[in-house]
Amino acid sequence: MSAFLGVEASLTGRRWVGPEPAATRKAEALAQSTRLPLALCSVLARSGVEPEGVEDYLAPSLRALLPDPRGLRDMETAADRLLGALHRRERIAIFADYDVDGGSSAALLLTWLRALGHDATLYVPDRIDEGYGPNEPAMEALARDHRLIVCVDCGTLSHGPIAAAKGADVVVVDHHLGAETLPPALAVVNPNRQDESGDLGHLCAAGVVFLLLVEANRRLREQGTQGPDLMGFLDLVALATVADVAPLIGVNRAFVRQGLRIMAQRGRPGLVALSDVARVDRAPTPYHLGFVLGPRVNAGGRIGAADLGARLLSTTDPFEAQRLAARLDQLNDDRRAIEQAVREEALAQAERRGLDGPLVWAAAEGWHPGVIGIVAARLKEATNRPAVVIALDGAEGKGSGRSVSGVDLGAAIQRLTAEGLLLKGGGHRMAAGLTVARDQLDAAMERLGTLLARQGAGTGGAGDLRLDGLLMPGGATVELIESLDRAGPYGQAAPAPRFAFPSVMVTDARRVGTGHLRLRFGEPGGPQLDGIAFGAFDGPLGAALERPGPGRLHLAGRVEINHFGGRNRVQLRLDDAARA
Repeated sequence: MSAFLGVEASLTGRRWVGPEPAATRKAEALAQSTRLPLALCSVLARSGVEPEGVEDYLAPSLRALLPDPRGLRDMETAADRLLGALHRRERIAIFADYDVDGGSSAALLLTWLRALGHDATLYVPDRIDEGYGPNEPAMEALARDHRLIVCVDCGTLSHGPIAAAKGADVVVVDHHLGAETLPPALAVVNPNRQDESGDLGHLCAAGVVFLLLVEANRRLREQGTQGPDLMGFLDLVALATVADVAPLIGVNRAFVRQGLRIMAQRGRPGLVALSDVARVDRAPTPYHLGFVLGPRVNAGGRIGAADLGARLLSTTDPFEAQRLAARLDQLNDDRRAIEQAVREEALAQAERRGLDGPLVWAAAEGWHPGVIGIVAARLKEATNRPAVVIALDGAEGKGSGRSVSGVDLGAAIQRLTAEGLLLKGGGHRMAAGLTVARDQLDAAMERLGTLLARQGAGTGGAGDLRLDGLLMPGGATVELIESLDRAGPYGQAAPAPRFAFPSVMVTDARRVGTGHLRLRFGEPGGPQLDGIAFGAFDGPLGAALERPGPGRLHLAGRVEINHFGGRNRVQLRLDDAARA
């Protein structure tokens, strides 16, 4: 397929790739039959939406998309045991992972139980001292004082630790890939068990917990009791879904769309305090969940006290929320500094090894284990390849990986573990964790690269920029952007639309802030549009556009509404440019 607008190498060295001809024809047909803007129809066509499904796609509802929780194995057993503990006033412990999904899952259960007059014990393991998931000492200790332990966002591969919880029933509510055998828990509710259909494999753990609460509420109604209103819980499900990079398909679209509306009502003290400290001064968007709030919730698990995020999300005390939010905000600043140093070293090492293979990886002694996951994400974004970053400590290394669309990293990591090349490993399609012996490191990474290559990793250009079509400055209106937002939310598996503005003149360009570029473009005497290129001076884009010369340029990026100063203005968030 020829390059879009003939751009084989842009100012940043990327090749532009436009929609397939069949997708273009489908978009034109949709526009004709629905009378919707062509730009919106391009997004719908890309998403495989047929004319008869347009209305439902643009208005995703839980009523239409929420699956029957009983379709998941062990769901009824888990709901019965949870309600039994509630009715018998048994002590319940919630063992949660230390990331946003784990914290949100724990907060869902804590909030639901508290609404029914029952407090539970929260336990979140320390990332460095205990590592991911249940461990035997912790489970033994919890089992001594609790009759029920609910493991959320973890536990599917924890055979030994769950067996160690003698005297207590263990219920696992998870979404990570399961092995051939399940742990000896009373129930393992997980859409990614090997004996599940996989139809709900796109749910994060908080989504699975929400289904558990839906089923528990249904059973309460059968008993003549009204359970808590679960619509008010969707802010937590939305946060987890976006922050855990779950695909925004199916019911996940409804979770996020409805959850953002709930969050905008500012009813949860923890999210209110976190939004305030992060200076989120308007209705939240998926961007805020993934890049503003999510990293702050994660900061406690990365470099601070592991339970800070779950405590913030579950507290009902505004003053405690403010204190926890301030602490997480400071930890997030500290995390950024640590991450930057590791990121620079990891990228330099990966570049020496080569960036054109199916896997990009780096490993070193002394890297903080709490930031390797986010550094892996940065490497993945920079190279369009699965990436693994490993913090070595003596004879072992703990690693974290991030994948690209269409490549199941979790399954490959699990395969390596079964083959004996890893000491531990697991995860899901887009993210995974591992523990590797130092003397097996090179062999394990070579084998991982082979497995990922079989899935197609490394076949796309590292710099390909995918575009949805063309726009002209006069056509980029607030109304158009609002219509594009109807096809959202955008995120994993549903990227925000990018458009090219062909052959325009840059009429003004200047450096702003720390390395950013603000510009104005269009036709002299005709419609003009503002643009912003964040981090432009970290690469060649800033210098090239600050003094663009007399020639015309193709500009590419995402159109958005700039709310600065209380005025709604259209701007282009610039990703790339090329000489026309």
